[in-house]
Amino acid sequence: MPSERIYNFSAGPSVLPLGVLERAASEMTNYRGSGMSVMEMSHRSQVYLTIFEKTKGDLKRLLAVPDTHEILFMQGGATFQFSAVPLNLIGKTGVADYAVTGSFSAAAMKEAKKYGTIRIAATTEATNHTVIPEQRDLKVLPDASYFYYCANNTIYGTEWKYTPDTGEVPIVTDMSSNILSKPLDISKYGIIFAGVQKNMAPAGMAVVIIDKSLLGGELPYTPKIMSYSAAASSDSMLNTPPCYTIYMLGLVLEWLEENGGVAQMERLKAAKAAVLYDFLDSSRLFRGCAEATARSDMNVTFRTPNEELDAKFVKEAAAAGLCNLKGHRSVGGMRASIYNAMPPEGVGALADFMARFERENG
Repeated sequence: MPSERIYNFSAGPSVLPLGVLERAASEMTNYRGSGMSVMEMSHRSQVYLTIFEKTKGDLKRLLAVPDTHEILFMQGGATFQFSAVPLNLIGKTGVADYAVTGSFSAAAMKEAKKYGTIRIAATTEATNHTVIPEQRDLKVLPDASYFYYCANNTIYGTEWKYTPDTGEVPIVTDMSSNILSKPLDISKYGIIFAGVQKNMAPAGMAVVIIDKSLLGGELPYTPKIMSYSAAASSDSMLNTPPCYTIYMLGLVLEWLEENGGVAQMERLKAAKAAVLYDFLDSSRLFRGCAEATARSDMNVTFRTPNEELDAKFVKEAAAAGLCNLKGHRSVGGMRASIYNAMPPEGVGALADFMARFERENG
């Protein structure tokens, strides 16, 4: 690791591949002989359209997105989608089913209630969101316009290890923090959306992958900027898109492909997560927060016996170049976000530091 670089365990905006940052820096003032930065380009210019089309094509290939689905680049991040999803889909029956397994799915459900009847298909509130419901726990009824869940919960450190079976009810999932970390069968999903600032690019955009059969059902008062149909018909250029974020996403996708694609990311994430969870399972000082069957491979949550020791750990870790380990303000403790761009060396350095901290404070 270069001396000026830290190991950044932030949940988002999060670590980006060093090679991507260096590539972007080299092209900052003069993109490949164009004489200007990508930040300065017209989104309608041929040079930018080449960037846009390659990024979209690379994402389609890397995730094996079938022709039945459309890729949209939309501003506003994942929170924008909390409203866009019901505005576009709930009009079919006026009802939707939500699984509430953390703060973000709860926030999405609260927003959706403005537009229709929302039923709770499952909730893990009683366990403080330390588990993920099993298939048999889900109550998804046939009259639901869609079923919604958040695939990975960054705050609580839990992750769905399966794709729910909902029959004919379309599945909508927020994959902001685990997209591109494993292969997916996109055909099983009505909508996958992801805020890009965790595992894909700098903040400022959400990727939406939508089954084309779901287009056109938006409520009549849906703002045009939130309409999936309008976004699809304009190829995500209803207005000026987040041009630089799309460019950076393209560089990340090139890096990902050069490093083995999503299949290799899945192998690496499992290995990185195992380093931390194996340590936590044998530790006398630290304990993991999520139940073993629900542990996230992207966000590892843990704590010591008391808040004072937690604070000491976070402070000393930062001094050692292991930064942004403080847990979310709503739950406390610690959280190590180990997205695709976090190198195995960073995870190893954190495990070594935790072992040393335990020897000195246990």
